[in-house]
Amino acid sequence: MKFKQALWGGDKPGRAVTLGIQHVFAMFGSTVLVPALTGLDPAVTLLSMGIGTLIFHLVTRGMVPAFMGSSFSFIASISAVGAYCTDHSIGNFASYVGWGIIASGVLYLILSLLVKLFGAKRITGFFPPIVTGCMIIIIGMMLAPTAMGNITTAIGDIPMWKNWVVAITTITVIILVMFFTRGFIKLVPILIGIIAGYLLALALGMVDTTSVVEAKWFALPQVSLPAITNWDAVIFSVTLIAPISVVTFVEHVGDITANGAVTGHNYIEEPGLHRTLLGCGLASIFSGGMGGPAATTYSENTGVLAATRNYNPATLRIAAVFAIVLALFGKVSGVLSSIPAPVMGGVSVILFGMIASVGLRMLVENKVDFTKSYNLVIAAVMLVIGLGLSGGIDIGNINISGTAIAAVLGVILSKLLPKEESEDRKKKPHPVSKKKKK
Repeated sequence: MKFKQALWGGDKPGRAVTLGIQHVFAMFGSTVLVPALTGLDPAVTLLSMGIGTLIFHLVTRGMVPAFMGSSFSFIASISAVGAYCTDHSIGNFASYVGWGIIASGVLYLILSLLVKLFGAKRITGFFPPIVTGCMIIIIGMMLAPTAMGNITTAIGDIPMWKNWVVAITTITVIILVMFFTRGFIKLVPILIGIIAGYLLALALGMVDTTSVVEAKWFALPQVSLPAITNWDAVIFSVTLIAPISVVTFVEHVGDITANGAVTGHNYIEEPGLHRTLLGCGLASIFSGGMGGPAATTYSENTGVLAATRNYNPATLRIAAVFAIVLALFGKVSGVLSSIPAPVMGGVSVILFGMIASVGLRMLVENKVDFTKSYNLVIAAVMLVIGLGLSGGIDIGNINISGTAIAAVLGVILSKLLPKEESEDRKKKPHPVSKKKKK
Protein backbone atom coordinates (compact mmCIF):
# COMPACT_ATOMS: atom_id res chain seq x y z
CA MET A 1 0.00 0.00 0.00
CA LYS A 2 2.83 2.43 0.88
CA PHE A 3 4.56 1.56 -2.39
CA LYS A 4 1.40 2.31 -4.39
CA GLN A 5 0.95 5.60 -2.52
CA ALA A 6 4.51 6.64 -3.31
CA LEU A 7 4.19 5.52 -6.93
CA TRP A 8 0.82 7.01 -7.86
CA GLY A 9 0.24 9.47 -4.99
CA GLY A 10 -3.37 8.38 -4.60
CA ASP A 11 -4.20 8.85 -8.30
CA LYS A 12 -5.28 6.13 -10.69
CA PRO A 13 -2.28 4.80 -12.65
CA GLY A 14 -3.53 5.92 -16.09
CA ARG A 15 -4.35 9.40 -14.88
CA ALA A 16 -1.03 9.78 -13.03
CA VAL A 17 0.99 8.66 -16.07
CA THR A 18 -0.83 11.06 -18.40
CA LEU A 19 -0.25 13.98 -16.03
CA GLY A 20 3.43 13.05 -15.80
CA ILE A 21 3.80 12.96 -19.57
CA GLN A 22 2.14 16.38 -19.76
CA HIS A 23 4.85 17.81 -17.49
CA VAL A 24 7.62 16.46 -19.71
CA PHE A 25 5.94 17.83 -22.84
CA ALA A 26 5.61 21.27 -21.25
CA MET A 27 9.23 21.42 -20.09
CA PHE A 28 11.03 19.46 -22.81
CA GLY A 29 11.97 22.47 -24.93
CA SER A 30 13.59 24.42 -22.11
CA THR A 31 15.30 21.34 -20.70
CA VAL A 32 17.15 20.55 -23.93
CA LEU A 33 17.78 24.22 -24.79
CA VAL A 34 20.83 24.44 -22.52
CA PRO A 35 22.62 21.50 -24.15
CA ALA A 36 21.57 22.79 -27.58
CA LEU A 37 23.20 26.17 -26.84
CA THR A 38 26.32 24.84 -25.12
CA GLY A 39 27.13 21.66 -27.05
CA LEU A 40 26.33 19.20 -24.25
CA ASP A 41 24.47 16.00 -25.10
CA PRO A 42 20.64 16.44 -24.95
CA ALA A 43 20.10 12.72 -24.18
CA VAL A 44 22.55 12.90 -21.25
CA THR A 45 20.73 16.02 -20.04
CA LEU A 46 17.34 14.28 -20.10
CA LEU A 47 18.80 11.25 -18.30
CA SER A 48 20.52 13.44 -15.70
CA MET A 49 17.45 15.59 -15.06
CA GLY A 50 15.19 12.53 -14.77
CA ILE A 51 17.43 10.77 -12.26
CA GLY A 52 18.20 14.11 -10.58
CA THR A 53 14.47 14.68 -10.03
CA LEU A 54 14.16 11.28 -8.35
CA ILE A 55 17.15 12.15 -6.12
CA PHE A 56 15.50 15.47 -5.23
CA HIS A 57 12.23 13.75 -4.29
CA LEU A 58 14.07 11.20 -2.18
CA VAL A 59 15.86 13.93 -0.24
CA THR A 60 12.74 16.07 0.18
CA ARG A 61 10.67 13.08 1.38
CA GLY A 62 8.59 13.15 -1.78
CA MET A 63 6.76 16.27 -0.63
CA VAL A 64 7.77 18.95 -3.16
CA PRO A 65 6.13 18.86 -6.61
CA ALA A 66 9.26 19.90 -8.51
CA PHE A 67 11.10 18.73 -11.61
CA MET A 68 14.82 19.31 -12.05
CA GLY A 69 15.69 21.23 -15.20
CA SER A 70 18.94 22.45 -16.74
CA SER A 71 19.82 25.89 -15.35
CA PHE A 72 20.10 28.78 -17.82
CA SER A 73 22.38 30.70 -15.43
CA PHE A 74 25.33 28.44 -16.31
CA ILE A 75 25.13 28.80 -20.10
CA ALA A 76 27.82 31.47 -20.46
CA SER A 77 30.26 29.67 -18.16
CA ILE A 78 29.74 26.27 -19.81
CA SER A 79 30.31 27.87 -23.21
CA ALA A 80 33.49 29.53 -21.89
CA VAL A 81 34.85 26.18 -20.69
CA GLY A 82 34.04 24.73 -24.11
CA ALA A 83 35.93 27.56 -25.81
CA TYR A 84 38.89 27.03 -23.44
CA CYS A 85 39.03 23.33 -24.29
CA THR A 86 38.85 24.11 -28.01
CA ASP A 87 41.65 26.71 -27.79
CA HIS A 88 43.87 24.25 -25.92
CA SER A 89 42.99 21.28 -28.14
CA ILE A 90 41.32 19.40 -25.26
CA GLY A 91 38.83 16.81 -26.46
CA ASN A 92 35.39 16.14 -24.94
CA PHE A 93 34.92 19.39 -23.05
CA ALA A 94 31.88 17.93 -21.22
CA SER A 95 34.30 15.88 -19.10
CA TYR A 96 35.79 19.13 -17.78
CA VAL A 97 32.51 21.03 -17.55
CA GLY A 98 31.45 18.21 -15.24
CA TRP A 99 33.99 19.26 -12.61
CA GLY A 100 32.53 22.76 -12.47
CA ILE A 101 28.97 21.42 -12.23
CA ILE A 102 30.01 19.02 -9.46
CA ALA A 103 31.68 21.88 -7.58
CA SER A 104 28.52 24.00 -7.90
CA GLY A 105 26.54 21.11 -6.43
CA VAL A 106 28.99 20.81 -3.53
CA LEU A 107 28.55 24.54 -2.87
CA TYR A 108 24.79 23.92 -2.66
CA LEU A 109 25.48 21.23 -0.06
CA ILE A 110 27.46 23.77 1.98
CA LEU A 111 24.61 26.30 1.69
CA SER A 112 22.20 23.56 2.77
CA LEU A 113 24.32 22.89 5.87
CA LEU A 114 24.43 26.60 6.73
CA VAL A 115 20.64 26.87 6.42
CA LYS A 116 20.24 23.81 8.64
CA LEU A 117 22.61 25.24 11.29
CA PHE A 118 21.25 28.80 11.36
CA GLY A 119 17.61 28.12 10.41
CA ALA A 120 15.57 28.85 7.32
CA LYS A 121 13.74 31.67 9.12
CA ARG A 122 16.90 33.75 9.14
CA ILE A 123 17.04 33.34 5.37
CA THR A 124 13.35 33.91 4.70
CA GLY A 125 13.43 36.91 7.05
CA PHE A 126 15.28 38.69 4.25
CA PHE A 127 12.37 38.03 1.88
CA PRO A 128 9.21 39.88 3.02
CA PRO A 129 6.04 39.50 0.88
CA ILE A 130 6.83 42.58 -1.24
CA VAL A 131 10.20 41.07 -2.21
CA THR A 132 9.03 37.50 -2.80
CA GLY A 133 5.93 38.64 -4.69
CA CYS A 134 7.98 40.81 -7.04
CA MET A 135 10.55 38.02 -7.46
CA ILE A 136 7.86 35.63 -8.66
CA ILE A 137 6.43 38.25 -11.03
CA ILE A 138 9.90 38.81 -12.48
CA ILE A 139 10.50 35.06 -12.88
CA GLY A 140 7.36 34.83 -15.00
CA MET A 141 7.70 38.06 -16.96
CA MET A 142 11.41 37.75 -17.73
CA LEU A 143 10.49 34.61 -19.69
CA ALA A 144 7.88 36.50 -21.74
CA PRO A 145 10.37 37.42 -24.54
CA THR A 146 11.19 33.71 -24.87
CA ALA A 147 7.51 32.89 -25.35
CA MET A 148 7.00 35.61 -27.94
CA GLY A 149 10.31 34.78 -29.63
CA ASN A 150 9.08 31.25 -30.23
CA ILE A 151 6.05 32.69 -31.98
CA THR A 152 7.68 35.49 -33.98
CA THR A 153 10.85 33.69 -35.15
CA ALA A 154 10.52 32.71 -38.79
CA ILE A 155 10.68 29.01 -39.71
CA GLY A 156 12.44 28.93 -43.06
CA ASP A 157 10.21 30.34 -45.81
CA ILE A 158 6.97 29.64 -43.93
CA PRO A 159 4.73 32.76 -43.78
CA MET A 160 4.57 34.42 -40.37
CA TRP A 161 0.77 34.25 -40.27
CA LYS A 162 1.03 30.47 -39.89
CA ASN A 163 3.11 30.94 -36.73
CA TRP A 164 0.40 33.12 -35.24
CA VAL A 165 -2.43 30.80 -36.29
CA VAL A 166 -0.71 27.82 -34.65
CA ALA A 167 0.17 29.76 -31.48
CA ILE A 168 -3.31 31.27 -31.08
CA THR A 169 -4.93 27.89 -31.73
CA THR A 170 -2.73 26.29 -29.06
CA ILE A 171 -3.62 29.03 -26.56
CA THR A 172 -7.34 28.81 -27.42
CA VAL A 173 -7.47 25.03 -27.00
CA ILE A 174 -5.73 25.26 -23.60
CA ILE A 175 -8.20 27.92 -22.41
CA LEU A 176 -11.22 25.98 -23.69
CA VAL A 177 -10.07 22.82 -21.93
CA MET A 178 -9.41 24.71 -18.69
CA PHE A 179 -12.79 26.45 -18.59
CA PHE A 180 -15.28 24.30 -20.49
CA THR A 181 -14.40 20.68 -19.76
CA ARG A 182 -14.84 18.44 -16.76
CA GLY A 183 -13.19 15.45 -15.18
CA PHE A 184 -9.77 14.19 -16.17
CA ILE A 185 -9.62 16.19 -19.44
CA LYS A 186 -9.66 19.39 -17.40
CA LEU A 187 -6.35 18.35 -15.77
CA VAL A 188 -4.39 18.02 -19.02
CA PRO A 189 -4.98 21.29 -20.90
CA ILE A 190 -1.28 21.74 -21.72
CA LEU A 191 -0.96 18.27 -23.25
CA ILE A 192 -4.13 18.66 -25.32
CA GLY A 193 -3.05 22.14 -26.44
CA ILE A 194 0.33 20.82 -27.60
CA ILE A 195 -1.30 17.95 -29.51
CA ALA A 196 -3.81 20.29 -31.19
CA GLY A 197 -1.09 22.80 -32.11
CA TYR A 198 1.20 20.05 -33.41
CA LEU A 199 -1.49 18.53 -35.63
CA LEU A 200 -2.39 21.94 -37.06
CA ALA A 201 1.29 22.74 -37.69
CA LEU A 202 1.68 19.36 -39.40
CA ALA A 203 -1.28 20.14 -41.67
CA LEU A 204 0.25 23.56 -42.49
CA GLY A 205 3.59 21.99 -43.43
CA MET A 206 5.47 23.49 -40.46
CA VAL A 207 6.81 20.29 -38.90
CA ASP A 208 10.33 19.14 -39.75
CA THR A 209 10.28 15.37 -39.26
CA THR A 210 14.04 14.96 -39.86
CA SER A 211 14.72 14.43 -36.15
CA VAL A 212 12.14 11.63 -36.08
CA VAL A 213 13.44 9.87 -39.21
CA GLU A 214 17.13 10.08 -38.24
CA ALA A 215 16.68 9.13 -34.58
CA LYS A 216 17.47 5.58 -33.53
CA TRP A 217 14.84 3.53 -31.80
CA PHE A 218 17.17 2.73 -28.93
CA ALA A 219 20.55 4.25 -28.04
CA LEU A 220 22.46 4.73 -24.80
CA PRO A 221 23.33 8.38 -24.02
CA GLN A 222 26.99 9.31 -24.55
CA VAL A 223 27.93 9.81 -20.90
CA SER A 224 31.10 11.88 -20.27
CA LEU A 225 32.75 11.00 -16.97
CA PRO A 226 34.92 13.73 -15.36
CA ALA A 227 38.49 13.74 -16.78
CA ILE A 228 41.69 14.62 -14.92
CA THR A 229 44.24 14.52 -17.74
CA ASN A 230 44.44 18.33 -17.83
CA TRP A 231 44.37 19.94 -14.36
CA ASP A 232 44.47 23.47 -15.77
CA ALA A 233 41.14 22.81 -17.49
CA VAL A 234 39.72 21.33 -14.28
CA ILE A 235 40.72 24.39 -12.24
CA PHE A 236 39.41 26.76 -14.95
CA SER A 237 36.06 24.96 -14.98
CA VAL A 238 35.66 24.87 -11.18
CA THR A 239 36.62 28.52 -10.59
CA LEU A 240 34.38 29.69 -13.41
CA ILE A 241 31.24 27.61 -12.85
CA ALA A 242 31.02 26.94 -9.09
CA PRO A 243 30.52 30.58 -7.88
CA ILE A 244 27.32 30.87 -9.92
CA SER A 245 25.60 28.70 -7.29
CA VAL A 246 25.60 31.69 -4.94
CA VAL A 247 23.48 33.53 -7.51
CA THR A 248 21.15 30.62 -8.26
CA PHE A 249 20.61 30.16 -4.52
CA VAL A 250 18.47 33.31 -4.57
CA GLU A 251 16.56 32.00 -7.59
CA HIS A 252 16.05 28.69 -5.79
CA VAL A 253 14.40 30.47 -2.86
CA GLY A 254 12.13 32.26 -5.33
CA ASP A 255 11.15 29.05 -7.16
CA ILE A 256 10.42 27.11 -3.96
CA THR A 257 8.41 30.07 -2.64
CA ALA A 258 6.47 30.24 -5.93
CA ASN A 259 5.66 26.53 -5.77
CA GLY A 260 4.42 27.00 -2.22
CA ALA A 261 2.30 29.97 -3.24
CA VAL A 262 0.61 27.83 -5.91
CA THR A 263 0.00 24.75 -3.78
CA GLY A 264 -0.66 26.52 -0.48
CA HIS A 265 2.13 24.67 1.34
CA ASN A 266 5.25 26.28 2.82
CA TYR A 267 8.02 24.03 1.50
CA ILE A 268 10.70 26.24 3.03
CA GLU A 269 9.46 25.11 6.45
CA GLU A 270 8.45 21.55 5.48
CA PRO A 271 10.38 19.58 4.34
CA GLY A 272 12.73 22.55 4.75
CA LEU A 273 14.89 24.82 2.61
CA HIS A 274 17.97 22.84 3.63
CA ARG A 275 16.45 19.70 2.09
CA THR A 276 15.49 21.39 -1.21
CA LEU A 277 19.02 22.81 -1.46
CA LEU A 278 20.49 19.41 -0.65
CA GLY A 279 18.30 17.77 -3.29
CA CYS A 280 19.33 20.32 -5.95
CA GLY A 281 22.98 19.98 -4.97
CA LEU A 282 23.01 16.19 -5.21
CA ALA A 283 21.13 16.33 -8.53
CA SER A 284 23.77 18.72 -9.92
CA ILE A 285 26.62 16.53 -8.65
CA PHE A 286 25.07 13.51 -10.39
CA SER A 287 24.47 15.48 -13.60
CA GLY A 288 28.02 16.84 -13.62
CA GLY A 289 29.35 13.33 -13.16
CA MET A 290 27.45 12.27 -16.28
CA GLY A 291 28.52 15.26 -18.38
CA GLY A 292 25.24 17.14 -18.02
CA PRO A 293 24.38 20.74 -16.94
CA ALA A 294 23.56 22.02 -13.45
CA ALA A 295 20.13 21.04 -12.11
CA THR A 296 17.63 23.58 -10.81
CA THR A 297 13.99 23.85 -9.83
CA TYR A 298 12.09 24.93 -12.91
CA SER A 299 9.84 27.93 -13.49
CA GLU A 300 7.88 26.05 -16.17
CA ASN A 301 7.00 23.49 -13.51
CA THR A 302 5.34 26.23 -11.43
CA GLY A 303 3.32 27.27 -14.48
CA VAL A 304 2.08 23.73 -15.08
CA LEU A 305 1.08 23.39 -11.42
CA ALA A 306 -0.89 26.64 -11.61
CA ALA A 307 -2.57 25.68 -14.89
CA THR A 308 -3.59 22.14 -13.96
CA ARG A 309 -4.05 22.53 -10.18
CA ASN A 310 -2.56 19.09 -9.86
CA TYR A 311 -0.05 19.29 -7.00
CA ASN A 312 0.62 15.59 -6.60
CA PRO A 313 4.43 15.10 -6.26
CA ALA A 314 4.05 11.56 -7.65
CA THR A 315 3.20 13.16 -11.01
CA LEU A 316 6.65 14.71 -11.11
CA ARG A 317 8.31 11.38 -10.30
CA ILE A 318 6.45 9.81 -13.21
CA ALA A 319 7.61 12.71 -15.38
CA ALA A 320 11.18 11.95 -14.26
CA VAL A 321 10.85 8.31 -15.29
CA PHE A 322 9.41 9.37 -18.65
CA ALA A 323 12.36 11.73 -19.17
CA ILE A 324 14.73 8.82 -18.53
CA VAL A 325 12.82 6.75 -21.10
CA LEU A 326 13.11 9.60 -23.62
CA ALA A 327 16.87 9.60 -23.14
CA LEU A 328 16.97 5.93 -24.16
CA PHE A 329 14.40 5.89 -26.97
CA GLY A 330 15.48 8.25 -29.70
CA LYS A 331 12.26 8.12 -31.74
CA VAL A 332 10.14 9.48 -28.90
CA SER A 333 12.69 12.20 -28.22
CA GLY A 334 12.75 12.92 -31.95
CA VAL A 335 8.98 13.51 -31.99
CA LEU A 336 9.26 15.97 -29.10
CA SER A 337 12.18 17.70 -30.82
CA SER A 338 10.03 18.18 -33.91
CA ILE A 339 7.37 20.22 -32.07
CA PRO A 340 7.43 23.62 -33.84
CA ALA A 341 8.44 26.68 -31.83
CA PRO A 342 5.03 28.45 -32.27
CA VAL A 343 3.33 25.56 -30.45
CA MET A 344 5.65 25.87 -27.46
CA GLY A 345 5.32 29.65 -27.71
CA GLY A 346 1.57 29.38 -27.29
CA VAL A 347 1.99 27.06 -24.31
CA SER A 348 4.58 29.40 -22.78
CA VAL A 349 2.22 32.38 -22.97
CA ILE A 350 -0.10 30.56 -20.56
CA LEU A 351 2.59 29.06 -18.31
CA PHE A 352 4.78 32.15 -17.90
CA GLY A 353 1.78 34.43 -17.45
CA MET A 354 0.47 32.20 -14.68
CA ILE A 355 3.78 32.36 -12.84
CA ALA A 356 3.55 36.16 -12.80
CA SER A 357 -0.08 35.90 -11.67
CA VAL A 358 1.04 33.79 -8.69
CA GLY A 359 3.31 36.68 -7.66
CA LEU A 360 0.41 39.12 -7.89
CA ARG A 361 -1.72 36.75 -5.82
CA MET A 362 0.97 36.65 -3.13
CA LEU A 363 0.94 40.46 -2.91
CA VAL A 364 -2.86 40.50 -2.63
CA GLU A 365 -3.11 37.69 -0.07
CA ASN A 366 -0.46 39.33 2.14
CA LYS A 367 -2.32 42.66 1.85
CA VAL A 368 0.73 44.57 0.65
CA ASP A 369 -0.22 48.25 0.92
CA PHE A 370 0.90 50.15 -2.17
CA THR A 371 -0.10 53.48 -0.64
CA LYS A 372 3.13 53.13 1.37
CA SER A 373 6.31 54.43 -0.25
CA TYR A 374 8.19 51.51 1.32
CA ASN A 375 6.37 48.99 -0.88
CA LEU A 376 6.20 51.25 -3.94
CA VAL A 377 9.95 51.90 -4.03
CA ILE A 378 10.92 48.24 -3.53
CA ALA A 379 8.48 47.08 -6.23
CA ALA A 380 9.59 49.84 -8.63
CA VAL A 381 13.30 49.05 -8.31
CA MET A 382 12.86 45.27 -8.43
CA LEU A 383 10.50 45.18 -11.41
CA VAL A 384 12.45 47.63 -13.57
CA ILE A 385 15.86 46.09 -12.79
CA GLY A 386 14.62 42.50 -12.99
CA LEU A 387 12.71 42.91 -16.24
CA GLY A 388 15.08 45.45 -17.77
CA LEU A 389 18.04 43.11 -17.23
CA SER A 390 16.24 40.02 -18.53
CA GLY A 391 19.52 38.82 -20.02
CA GLY A 392 21.42 39.48 -16.79
CA ILE A 393 24.85 41.08 -16.49
CA ASP A 394 28.05 39.42 -17.69
CA ILE A 395 31.00 39.87 -15.36
CA GLY A 396 33.79 38.14 -17.19
CA ASN A 397 32.38 34.72 -18.04
CA ILE A 398 29.91 34.77 -15.16
CA ASN A 399 26.32 35.75 -15.90
CA ILE A 400 24.34 37.20 -12.99
CA SER A 401 20.63 36.97 -13.77
CA GLY A 402 18.30 39.94 -13.56
CA THR A 403 16.17 38.00 -11.06
CA ALA A 404 19.11 37.59 -8.67
CA ILE A 405 20.14 41.26 -9.00
CA ALA A 406 16.56 42.43 -8.39
CA ALA A 407 16.23 40.09 -5.40
CA VAL A 408 19.44 41.34 -3.78
CA LEU A 409 18.40 44.97 -4.30
CA GLY A 410 14.94 44.21 -2.90
CA VAL A 411 16.44 42.60 0.22
CA ILE A 412 18.80 45.54 0.77
CA LEU A 413 16.01 48.12 0.37
CA SER A 414 13.66 46.14 2.64
CA LYS A 415 16.26 46.37 5.42
CA LEU A 416 17.38 49.97 4.86
CA LEU A 417 14.09 51.77 4.16
CA PRO A 418 11.81 52.74 7.08
CA LYS A 419 8.53 50.84 6.91
CA GLU A 420 6.62 53.86 8.21
CA GLU A 421 6.83 57.24 6.55
CA SER A 422 7.88 60.26 8.62
CA GLU A 423 4.36 61.75 8.77
CA ASP A 424 2.95 58.47 10.07
CA ARG A 425 5.58 58.28 12.79
CA LYS A 426 4.81 61.85 13.90
CA LYS A 427 1.11 61.10 14.21
CA LYS A 428 1.67 58.19 16.59
CA PRO A 429 1.91 59.29 20.26
CA HIS A 430 5.07 58.43 22.11
CA PRO A 431 4.44 55.40 24.36
CA VAL A 432 5.81 57.28 27.43
CA SER A 433 3.63 60.33 26.94
CA LYS A 434 0.66 58.03 26.39
CA LYS A 435 1.20 56.45 29.81
CA LYS A 436 1.45 59.87 31.51
CA LYS A 437 -1.91 60.90 30.08
CA LYS A 438 -3.47 57.84 31.67
